[in-house]
Amino acid sequence: MLRIELFRSVIGQHPRNRKTVAALGLRKPHHVLEKEDTPSIRGMIHNVAHMLIVTDLTSGEVIVDARKIKRRTLTRDHKPPETH
Repeated sequence: MLRIELFRSVIGQHPRNRKTVAALGLRKPHHVLEKEDTPSIRGMIHNVAHMLIVTDLTSGEVIVDARKIKRRTLTRDHKPPETH
């Protein structure tokens, strides 16, 4: 059994990721549910791992932790064109 928690909101996510989260049965941030550990569930978890915290209930091991996944930072490297 896997304990799956939606840690990040689906707002601003790709529509494919939104549908995957909905297919898992998660509705809003910090919603938690338990699912059987099947290959199809593992595949869905892999696709939206950056949004989830997943714990294996049999071993107590944290499989996926969105809190530890480094997110991209938005930087502005744009330099205005030089005028001569």
